[in-house]
Amino acid sequence: MSHARFAGRCLSVLAAAAIGYGLVAPAQAETQLGRAYRIIAGKQFVDLTHSFGPNTPVWSGFGQARMTPAVDPQTRQPYTIAKDGFRSTYYEMVGQYGTHVDPPAHFAEDGITMDRIPLKQMILPLVVFDATPLLVKDPNHAFSIHDLRAWERKHGRVPKGAFAALRTDMYKDWNSDPERFKRSPFPAWSLETVKFLVEQRGVTAIGHESMDTDTTDKMESETYILHKGRYQIEVMANLDQVPATGALIVVAWPKVKDGLGFPARAFAILP
Repeated sequence: MSHARFAGRCLSVLAAAAIGYGLVAPAQAETQLGRAYRIIAGKQFVDLTHSFGPNTPVWSGFGQARMTPAVDPQTRQPYTIAKDGFRSTYYEMVGQYGTHVDPPAHFAEDGITMDRIPLKQMILPLVVFDATPLLVKDPNHAFSIHDLRAWERKHGRVPKGAFAALRTDMYKDWNSDPERFKRSPFPAWSLETVKFLVEQRGVTAIGHESMDTDTTDKMESETYILHKGRYQIEVMANLDQVPATGALIVVAWPKVKDGLGFPARAFAILP
């Protein structure tokens, strides 16, 4: 056999072996990602985020945002499309504004900041607890372990690593009745339920429609969840358009170095 034929046969054997042993994984991965994208692109998306502006609800201890035209530092004149070909806005606001992320460092001295939350924690299975039937008798109901167990009997066990969201329909007051949205007390989590979700179900994050996790004087539920290394999304919207199970949540926020919180964009991909 000639050297050329021998070399050719060796290359053929090596190619076959590479295929057999999965050494062409990148091409296969691209196929899997392409398939995943086609599936996702065909699904319904639900925005879980409020638009916000200078007059939207915020905790009185922070105060309203200010949004003014960006100006030329030399002339102090605003940039305009007519004069400069572009325009921009200067934002002055607290990080916890509108629909926002609270990283562990918001409450915990040694907690991670928002720029260090792993990317894989920004797309998660989503479960939604519907508390609205419980609010008929108690408008400020704290979602309890009893309520959670009743939900699990109907929908199955909360999966490990999930994002757990509490639906109260408070979000409907965000634009229509901002003062009612800011009311206190309001429907929220109970501390025991948040502990159960972390310690017994291993959730990655929680979310809710209110500006706070609970109504205890010392913000015990919020302190607990952030001290346990979990993040939360506050002031969520449209949870009434998401099923109890089967959806995915995608959450993103700016990568502010050592950031302690910032407006976030969250959306659900329905099954």
